[in-house]
Amino acid sequence: MAKQDFYTTLGVAKDASADDLKKAYRKLAMQYHPDRNPGDKGAEAKFKDLSEAYDVLKDDQKRAAYDRFGHAAFEQGGGQQAGGFDFNAGGGLGDIFEQMFGQMAGNRGRPRQGNDIQQAVEITLEEAFAGTKSTLRVPTRVACEACSGSGSADANKEAATCVTCRGAGKVRAQQGFFTIERTCPTCNGQGKTIRNPCRTCRGAGTVQRERSLQVSIPAGVDDGTRIRLTGEGEAGGQGIRNGDLYVHVSVRQHEFFQREGAHILMRVPLRMTQAALGGDVEVPVIDGTKAKVKIPPGTQTGQQFRLRGKGFSVLRNPARGDMVIEVTVETPQSLSPRQRELLEQFDAEGQKNTKGSPENEGFFARMKEFFDGGRG
Repeated sequence: MAKQDFYTTLGVAKDASADDLKKAYRKLAMQYHPDRNPGDKGAEAKFKDLSEAYDVLKDDQKRAAYDRFGHAAFEQGGGQQAGGFDFNAGGGLGDIFEQMFGQMAGNRGRPRQGNDIQQAVEITLEEAFAGTKSTLRVPTRVACEACSGSGSADANKEAATCVTCRGAGKVRAQQGFFTIERTCPTCNGQGKTIRNPCRTCRGAGTVQRERSLQVSIPAGVDDGTRIRLTGEGEAGGQGIRNGDLYVHVSVRQHEFFQREGAHILMRVPLRMTQAALGGDVEVPVIDGTKAKVKIPPGTQTGQQFRLRGKGFSVLRNPARGDMVIEVTVETPQSLSPRQRELLEQFDAEGQKNTKGSPENEGFFARMKEFFDGGRG
């Protein structure tokens, strides 16, 4: 039969204070005490349940374990002992606290692989579009050639079981209420020790070298992308697999193009006459080709034109984004006498034909109404 919840046994809420627990226990203990109920097996069992529940909940540390793990915290040999809790038992609270704190406090044991390596590479926007190959010079640890990475100078490459941890790669130490696991200091977590270390690597199985490595960067890669190359990190040595190499890709800013996801934005300045009269403008495309953009007469600053499928390639996908051309109309900053004369004529004609500049005319008409109304 399932054991009753300790809080239910004492008839208190889970947030009950220490005083509430004590009052509830004393009241029920007096009611079910064997001296008051001679020969009543039910009362005797109830009294034992009350005592067990109160013994756990009155202790802050035991209560915390119970709140998290329930009755499992005190089962399988991990329950109450004469001097507290048995952390070396094959289960119960000792194992539970190992789960809670083992990994944080040094439950590392034998390392599973060599160290990972971080490497940065910078590419152009065109290379990010098309994909590229980059050669890296990576300082790292590689397997020792003298001992083939075993760390042993013996021909049979045999290693002995570590006498400190007995092959576990980790040792336990009691620190107050907790048992902490740490990497074995004798074998550094390997679980084995080299009887006759290699003179070249001194038993490590690895030596420091610089490797030349070519990495393929896929088309469509974005700035900040991280590429993982499994097994290209530091050699583990002594039979442990290599770590991984992480390549961090940064993309240089382009003179003309600005990437926005799969799309490319390009800002193109137009002469005032180009915007007024319209015409065709030829612009470069990220893939190395050129494209013509038809500018309609009367184009304004900020107007955009979209070229479908002329944008960035999508990572691992044949699709492409769009290229967006945003124009700005540039007013001439210096004029020849002839240009000034022509513009003055143009302005005079413009004042007769207000339909050519509807926003300008409408704005100043509203301004006039505003001031006239204010004076009235």
